[in-house]
Amino acid sequence: MDKMMQAICERHSFRGKYKPEAVPREKLRMIMEAGLAAPSGCNKQTTSLIAVDDPELLGQVLAVIDPPIAETAPAIICVLTQRIYAYRDRCFAVQDYSAAIENMLLMIGALGYASCWYEGHITDTDRIGDKIAKVLHVPEKYELVCLLPVGIPEEEPRAPKKKSFEERAWFNDEGPQLEQ
Repeated sequence: MDKMMQAICERHSFRGKYKPEAVPREKLRMIMEAGLAAPSGCNKQTTSLIAVDDPELLGQVLAVIDPPIAETAPAIICVLTQRIYAYRDRCFAVQDYSAAIENMLLMIGALGYASCWYEGHITDTDRIGDKIAKVLHVPEKYELVCLLPVGIPEEEPRAPKKKSFEERAWFNDEGPQLEQ
């Protein structure tokens, strides 16, 4: 249990430069399997993944991202979703891919790599995700919503300052009165 908590607490977003060492396919597969093992609303399994490790194709993908991110990453994992109704009129695609991403981020860290959850930059009004999807020939029924660079960081990721447990969590009605 201590190792799991350590892995969770030591995982941090990395936005720096990566070493040029390739990420072995078996490691990328492990990361993707961790993502696909995540829970899914009503088991609709709305999340799909594409690992890009071919340097030429990776260059094409990164070239459509403006402003640039992850320029030195030796691999990226693109997260795709499908808007499938799971229960009545509810779609849990965001929850599904979020759980998958967190699983992958934990596995990336456990394997000694670094990453960052790039979603807002990919799904903003300039629709960079659509441009990436076009480069990767993604069928229209999928939306590319996130990009995870994967690689060995040139420098150690720095932990952000977190608020204390007591500022953000409590038991029963013992916490601060929330504004109405």
